[in-house]
Amino acid sequence: MTLKVKREDIVEVISGAEKGKKGKILKAFPSEGKIIVEKLHIQKKHLKPTKNNPKGGIVEKERKVDVSNIMLLCPKCNAKTRVGFKTLEDGDKVRVCKKCNEVID
Repeated sequence: MTLKVKREDIVEVISGAEKGKKGKILKAFPSEGKIIVEKLHIQKKHLKPTKNNPKGGIVEKERKVDVSNIMLLCPKCNAKTRVGFKTLEDGDKVRVCKKCNEVID
């Protein structure tokens, strides 16, 4: 599966409990069709005390979000948009905003 978003892109969640929230992509998993978005879809994990972490405790971390539940925010028009692809004259393949037809990459 090819993702139309990549790391460092700003995205907005379009469905689910986090709907309407925005964040930056930290990591992408193309084979699973999922991404991790900064400060979204937070999970609390309880850690047992170990040698390295003698106190143990509760740690919050981001969980994976399905790509179908997010949309890219265009840096030029600042709107949620679908992503298209375009081949430039020099042969480079770039991502394009479907609303304003500006190059995203």
